[in-house]
Amino acid sequence: MSVVTAPDDLTLCLPGVLDAGQLLRSADYLARSQEAAGALPWFPGGHTDVWDHVECAMALTVTGLWEPAHAAAARRAYRWLAGARHPGGGWPAKFRQGVPVTELREANHAAYPAVGAFHHLLVTGDTAFAEELWPVVEDGLEFVLALRGERGEILWARGEDGSPGDHALLTVCASVHHALRCGAALGERLGRPRPEWTEAADRLSGLINDDEDLFADRGRFSMDWFYPILGGAVRGEAAHARLAERWDRFVVPGLGVRCVDDQPWVTAAETSELVLALAAVGRTGDGVRILREVQHLRDGDDGVYWTGYQFAEQVRWPVERSTWTTAAVILAVDALTRTTPGSHVFLHTWDG
Repeated sequence: MSVVTAPDDLTLCLPGVLDAGQLLRSADYLARSQEAAGALPWFPGGHTDVWDHVECAMALTVTGLWEPAHAAAARRAYRWLAGARHPGGGWPAKFRQGVPVTELREANHAAYPAVGAFHHLLVTGDTAFAEELWPVVEDGLEFVLALRGERGEILWARGEDGSPGDHALLTVCASVHHALRCGAALGERLGRPRPEWTEAADRLSGLINDDEDLFADRGRFSMDWFYPILGGAVRGEAAHARLAERWDRFVVPGLGVRCVDDQPWVTAAETSELVLALAAVGRTGDGVRILREVQHLRDGDDGVYWTGYQFAEQVRWPVERSTWTTAAVILAVDALTRTTPGSHVFLHTWDG
């Protein structure tokens, strides 16, 4: 198993795969896509959802160590979250040009700002900005915990009529687990301990590890395979066994990771997220190889990543270049190289 180390000058790069200039060019696309109020849409002129918005903000935070404009864009993105909240808690699932287009509010969207805020603090050390973001984190996680089911699972959303969803999703709960851990860690650093968040995360971890049948069956999606590892709920030998169990089902040699097991379609985001899971369990060699293989989705003209590739038809599909896809690649590089302190958020090593 190979180990990737950060260059001495701490420039973000992955030798033999992506150099520093290429990664900064990729991040420029995120900054150029940002709306005036701070929202980071799927692509220029497209819609925004909070989970993907935060993913992009984290990528901008990472590259902001070398490009001040990216750092400023990340701060605008996090400040946008405060004003975009729904009066009843959480965030609308979709915005267009800053205007909500649905009353549906998803649990993983509401939780993810906790990951982003903690990530920003680790990278920048800016405690004052973390304090500014704390109400956003707190409101988001409290909205999520109000969606708990009888056994501690998190129902996936609050519907347009305000009623809770009727089922829990494994990937959503794994992402919420991650956010609760990050929110609790952020609270400790700010002198605002929230032990109930840790307790809720412990409960979720137990369900994810021991009672997967509790969650709605979405096993055809690769996210349900690796997200319990990426989100930190499944660790150690159990994580390695989980990876081995479905590896051949989802990993397409030379191309990347399938989004779903019944379609000939690989995506750069799912590939990068598997890389984050591999980095978390120390399989950096496999992570580097798989991230290298998905570089066929990088647009050589400007460093932006196409969302996916339908390999039976040999076409890029959908014909879009989603910002969050490019963001996931940047975060995967940081996790593999451990270049910035923000990588600890995905390695689950912030206490080490």
